Amino acid sequence: MKYLVIRWLPVLLWAGLIYLLSDIPTLDSGLSLTWDVVLRKMAHAAEFGVLSLLLLRAIGKKSTGAWLVAAVISILYAVTDEVHQRFVPGREGNVWDVVIDSLGVCIGLLVVRRFWLTKEATEPPSSSRLPPR
Repeated sequence: MKYLVIRWLPVLLWAGLIYLLSDIPTLDSGLSLTWDVVLRKMAHAAEFGVLSLLLLRAIGKKSTGAWLVAAVISILYAVTDEVHQRFVPGREGNVWDVVIDSLGVCIGLLVVRRFWLTKEATEPPSSSRLPPR
């Protein structure tokens, strides 16, 4: 039970935060239209990138399938997020936001995969892997 809470609670809390942010009728930053759009799209990508990493952590990064499952769940949640926004006054669901969210998922997973592969390549072998003397 403790394992489930430690692994899955951050996923649920992050997904809840995404939901709450999507439920706000307007998120006007007060910046120029160009900067407002750019920052919002970057935030979209980042929030779904984080979600995919939390999912990967919860599922377990050992198997190759875990990476795909984390990506698919994150992208499906991005779709539901845009559907949800269609029902929020002042917001609109947008297919391009799903594309941007999906890019955030892919970039997040690729960066972390690269980091983990680099880390594994530079770690010395554990003593259990060394041949006996």
